Amino acid sequence: MGGRTWLVLTTALAPALWGSTYVVFTQLLPTDHPLLVSAFRALPAGVLLMLLGAGLPPRRAVLPLAVVGLANIGLFFGFLFVGAARLPAGLAATLGATQPLIVAFLAWAILKRPPTLLQIGAAAIGVAGVALLVMAPTTALDPVGVGAALCAALSMALGTVLIAKWGRLGTPLQLAAWQLALGGLLLVPLAAAIEGVPPVPTVENLLGMGYLVLFGTALAYWVWVRGITGLGAVVAFLGLLTPVVATILGAVVVGDRFSALQLAGMAVVLGATVAGIAASRLGGRTGTRDRL
Repeated sequence: MGGRTWLVLTTALAPALWGSTYVVFTQLLPTDHPLLVSAFRALPAGVLLMLLGAGLPPRRAVLPLAVVGLANIGLFFGFLFVGAARLPAGLAATLGATQPLIVAFLAWAILKRPPTLLQIGAAAIGVAGVALLVMAPTTALDPVGVGAALCAALSMALGTVLIAKWGRLGTPLQLAAWQLALGGLLLVPLAAAIEGVPPVPTVENLLGMGYLVLFGTALAYWVWVRGITGLGAVVAFLGLLTPVVATILGAVVVGDRFSALQLAGMAVVLGATVAGIAASRLGGRTGTRDRL
């Protein structure tokens, strides 16, 4: 097996692990404390990556890192877990996959980079796919969950564009570590204020959190940034594995079932995302390669 093929396969491990996050959260962790889970997922993983080589961030970069850490990690994780608690895993992950489409329009507003016609068309198709998902008559979806999943995509899209605006604030590994640590740190007081005293963790809670910190966050972000360094923007397409894995695990572990209309909506959203990423690469626009 060639070195590039091996790098692609190991990089694909990251979105696959992220796809498992939804089931792990709903089955092993306190779903009524999404902000607390988010903070305890991000902060230890960030500290671990700093100990493994990223080091401490330079003082001059702490403020912009805190802003992108709050968008890319803090708010993103928080909204993600709210959506995961209220929606089937596959639907929550598919709604989150709209992030590359949102990036194109935020880049227009913030970076003055107008989207291409293909990006506009992909976004319109993506909206139609989301409409199919949420308006399917066979299943009443929680509107708070739908809103949270879309806000997660919006939050990460904003963080992506801000990184492009401010330039690289460190190596990929450093950027991942510092965002995780600062985003998690900012979430701690917010979680305490909103959710109160955390519950006494059970053995299941500790196992679930250990998996999320070590595998779903630290390992996943490490192999992802390594893939970005070695493969470039092509890794954006691997990100589509997240909703696929989440859908499969949700069906096998939780028993999630989808109507034909919802499955069609998921296919439309993912197809639009592929088109949007392709348009971004062809046009040299800001894409999901900066998602960390």
